[in-house]
Amino acid sequence: MKHKILIVDDEKGIVTMMKNYFEMSGYQVYSAYNGNEALQKVSCQPDIILLDINMPEMDGISVCRRIREHISCPVLFLTARIESKDKIIGLQAGADDYIVKPFDIDELGARVEAHLRREQRKQERSVVRFFDELAIDYLKREITINTNLILLSKKEFDIVELLSVNAGQVFDRERIYEVIWGIEGDGSSDTIMEHIRKIRLKLAAYTNHSYIKTIWGVGYKWNG
Repeated sequence: MKHKILIVDDEKGIVTMMKNYFEMSGYQVYSAYNGNEALQKVSCQPDIILLDINMPEMDGISVCRRIREHISCPVLFLTARIESKDKIIGLQAGADDYIVKPFDIDELGARVEAHLRREQRKQERSVVRFFDELAIDYLKREITINTNLILLSKKEFDIVELLSVNAGQVFDRERIYEVIWGIEGDGSSDTIMEHIRKIRLKLAAYTNHSYIKTIWGVGYKWNG
């Protein structure tokens, strides 16, 4: 099985160079050019992440802090310069190593291989999706908003999972009920309205964004 590597850097030339090298070395390569795009790509469950520190809008330190609560794979920072205080900040944010630019591509490849050889982490691998300040960990069945844990019932989480995994798709109440409760369920599709009301209340305690959108006369969809 190919190792999956996520490369994040706002310099497209560097990304292309690393992408070509690692693909020729047998890796499955994913790439992102900014912090927000990186948050979306971590759902590919990379085995290792190469993360540039100096990026506009959301820098590598912020990205690492955000994903480290959910992702256990090694994170190697790419940086043009490194001072002791910067290294401490990066390690505290969850980085495993630093690669200083300009770097030798073969040395980078050897570093990556070394981290993967050592990487026999016993923690379960989380399947996580990020929607702005909200993160959903599907294996742990947890939802957090800016590190605040949102306590949902089993059925409430099942509804969020169905809608968020199929973001953009509209589900009517009958279809949601059939998927979550099964065709032999004893209740009615009106139960969905009450569950969604409760989900919205719990999310609204920590965000103004409406993640579940009502499509009047049709049903509901995830508004990530």
